[in-house]
Amino acid sequence: MTALNTLLILLTAVCIPGLINRTRAVLAGRRGIRFAQHLYDVRLLLRKGAVYSTTASALFRAVPSVYLGSAIVAALFIPVGELKPLLSFDGDIVCFTYLMALGRFALILGAMDTGSSFEGMGASREALYGALVEPALMLTAGTLALLAGHTSFARIFAEAATGDLQLTVLLVLTAYVLVKIVFTESGRVPVDDPRTHLELTMIHEVMCLDYCGTDLGMIKIAGWLKTAALSMLAADAVTAALCPHWWAAAPLAVLLTGLSVGVVESTQARNKLSRNTTFILTIAALAALGFFTGYLLQLNISIQ
Repeated sequence: MTALNTLLILLTAVCIPGLINRTRAVLAGRRGIRFAQHLYDVRLLLRKGAVYSTTASALFRAVPSVYLGSAIVAALFIPVGELKPLLSFDGDIVCFTYLMALGRFALILGAMDTGSSFEGMGASREALYGALVEPALMLTAGTLALLAGHTSFARIFAEAATGDLQLTVLLVLTAYVLVKIVFTESGRVPVDDPRTHLELTMIHEVMCLDYCGTDLGMIKIAGWLKTAALSMLAADAVTAALCPHWWAAAPLAVLLTGLSVGVVESTQARNKLSRNTTFILTIAALAALGFFTGYLLQLNISIQ
């Protein structure tokens, strides 16, 4: 079961970028690139050697490995429906949030290590948005733990919450917040645009300007895994309320993020940098609303 869970996480990670590209192409009336084009691109990157700046230190070279390693370990905590993940223990939701923060922190340090003014701007913006979105992620994880009475993802989603309308609405709200967090964590429209090439307005992509070859391929794979982990959490929250099975959670994770990101990038423009703070604070407010609503529901349950 753990092997199947890990395999589904990996399939989700490689399918979401393909669905995003396909959705954008369909909405734009284009044929679009191949569904697996991003895999071919990363394969080419992994075959190339890395070139380093003369001002970069050993820290800059170690960042892609740390970023990829933290993303891999974080993804291994996530269950797919009722399946058990490879890594599971009490309190792993806290470990998961810290691993997500560790990857961001490493990437910020790598960007600042180069001494580039453009990467420094991107690192400062990433630090600001990370400081705003991490409380939302922790509140969302806390909501799930509060409702289930456990601090392990495997035990949280092991029991279904079907039949309770209040819990169903709250779990759907939690899934909505997690999907919104994906936009910030993966640097997607309306927070950032991975397709832009204007260094003055880039956020996530500008931190990777000095990386190439194998290092850049590792960073891209880590981004896919982070997106897959958050998307699977959102799918688990929905399926726990409606259909708690792995065969429903896995495709739902791909559809939730793939379609939502593809539609938003095709129909909306990127926010001004000054509006991104409001966007992320709104996500944090929704996460806080869900947490306090779950707390009130727990008080009502305990009184009864």
